Amino acid sequence: MSTRTPLAPETVLRNYFHAKDENRPHLLAEVFSPGAELEIVNRASSISFPAVTQGREAIADVLVRHFGRIYEKVYSFYMRRPPAVARRFSCDWLVAMSEKDAKNVRIGCGRYDWLFDDEAPCLAAGLVITIEAMEVLPPSALEPVLDCLQHLSYPWSSAAAVTSIAPRIDMPLPVLQYLGRQTDGA
Repeated sequence: MSTRTPLAPETVLRNYFHAKDENRPHLLAEVFSPGAELEIVNRASSISFPAVTQGREAIADVLVRHFGRIYEKVYSFYMRRPPAVARRFSCDWLVAMSEKDAKNVRIGCGRYDWLFDDEAPCLAAGLVITIEAMEVLPPSALEPVLDCLQHLSYPWSSAAAVTSIAPRIDMPLPVLQYLGRQTDGA
């Protein structure tokens, strides 16, 4: 039995964005259990990831090290907060980033389905990332996108907040449609 204090799901999720967005793979030790499983359901043709990855170090290679070699200026947002205690948590997400080489801007969205260990420190035992859309914009979109993202609450935002900034950055329609389905009652 572990003597470590359980981490709240909110802490685990925040640590995940710090690791991924800031290219800090060592922080995944406070996100995933050593034997965690990552599954990626990719419905976008403009980005690729392995469908299944086993183990924290392999997850770090896929979601942080490899990702960090290709993308920079990464801003990720959860569309809702998790409860204080949870075994499972699902929510939509939004990401915007730029390609290091081509300088194109990418804006994507989808769903996270988290599964947490029962025992402290209650790290993630599994994560399913569904990529619903990943749109590519020209490099000229970077400054307006980054400027508008500064108006969102990080890392917890909402579809309504994203919709409010969308007109200022020509938010891609597939992203708006996916995130807007919650506010439209769908």
